[in-house]
Amino acid sequence: MKLDKELFHPSHPQHKLKSEYTEIPFRCDGCKEAGIGLKYKCDACDFDLHKACALAPSMISHHFYKKCEFRFYSKPPGPVMRVCDACRKDVLGFVYHCMRCDFDLHPCCANLPHCLDDGERNFYLSLRVSSICLRCGGKGLGWSYRSDCKNYTLHVSCVKELLAESWQAIHLNLDRNKVRDIQTKIPSLRGPMQSHHRGRLGKVERCGQIAGSAVRIIISAILGDPTAIIAAIVGGFIAK
Repeated sequence: MKLDKELFHPSHPQHKLKSEYTEIPFRCDGCKEAGIGLKYKCDACDFDLHKACALAPSMISHHFYKKCEFRFYSKPPGPVMRVCDACRKDVLGFVYHCMRCDFDLHPCCANLPHCLDDGERNFYLSLRVSSICLRCGGKGLGWSYRSDCKNYTLHVSCVKELLAESWQAIHLNLDRNKVRDIQTKIPSLRGPMQSHHRGRLGKVERCGQIAGSAVRIIISAILGDPTAIIAAIVGGFIAK
């Protein structure tokens, strides 16, 4: 599919948005979530949209919710706070909402690939899983990626927390060099996993290797650009 290099978007009618590829994390002005990779940007206004937000169709369906029709909204519908049913994070901007079933999805969450391949194994997007998450040690709500052997699971919400912990200062007025420094501070999964697997160091070591490769590709997908180059960039951060 060929993407337009420029487009007008109703959320920013003042200027055209130009497609741009970036390795610097940004905050999407549509859904208010983190992004990296391909985006649409207004340089004059410092306005950014994920590709998924800029090109969001007005209606979508999702295989997890076969009875739902999700309609695109530029802001959460209704007076109450909405929560994304995929990542369990607050909906602060663009959203897909099913009026009949009351489900909500961030545009990037709605576009998460069903299957991710880290080169050694496949990770499948799951609505509900019974196994514990390598990051938090719990089962919890929201979607997860689980390996095809069913031994390794990561919540989408937990991967987003990894991003939030390291990139929280991006919302301050920092220059590009400072942002690059922040990127290297994504915390390791080793500490959290050790608390869940005490006395089984072999499993911790193996889980650390599995989790590192899994998080690389899952982060890339969540940020809206599941490509090999972004996976490689993010992979370097996790190893710190």
